[in-house]
Amino acid sequence: MAECESGEKPKVQVKHDWYQTDVAVVITVLIKNVKEDNLCINFAKNCVTAKIKFPDQDDIDLKFNVSHDIVPEQCSYKLTPSKIEVKLKKSEGIRWAKLEGHEDLPKAIPVEVPQSSGPPSYPTSKKGKDWSVVEKKIKEEEAKEKPEGEEALNKLFQEIYGKGSDEVKRAMNKSYMESGGTVLSTNWDEISKEKVDVKPPDGMEFKKW
Repeated sequence: MAECESGEKPKVQVKHDWYQTDVAVVITVLIKNVKEDNLCINFAKNCVTAKIKFPDQDDIDLKFNVSHDIVPEQCSYKLTPSKIEVKLKKSEGIRWAKLEGHEDLPKAIPVEVPQSSGPPSYPTSKKGKDWSVVEKKIKEEEAKEKPEGEEALNKLFQEIYGKGSDEVKRAMNKSYMESGGTVLSTNWDEISKEKVDVKPPDGMEFKKW
């Protein structure tokens, strides 16, 4: 593939969505494959900035001048292969009508608990968009993301336990507890006969503290 004559790095188009709960505002930046070392997010009382670095593309600088004050020390973010989820702690329990731009209110509006059983449709700066649907899609994306390593192993054990019979569950509980977490068996006929010994990995020694 021929390179651009100008030598400029390609620019990445970044989209974002947002929704809110009674105590927090969540901004979802839809961008894939961002490394933790290449991401820097800073929280201020009324502003959030994010700098994303790419080895073969232009760096991305994002800034959100939020419409109400937040509590910087209680804000956080979560990085996944498909997005960056930024959680902002509201300083006041009021409903935001928009994400950015100062919003003059005559007085603080207390948040009312919705009467319906379903989640509320959160307002945003874009009209006609149901953010409860957006939140549902985000959760569906997270469910599709395949866990790796220890997380994948724990999920597998949870599925086996959840779908297993009473004997399978008793076997898993007994083997795990008696072995100090070094053995996990689903065979009740074998496990029920005697106490399960501790079996540390090869080259390691089990010590009681």
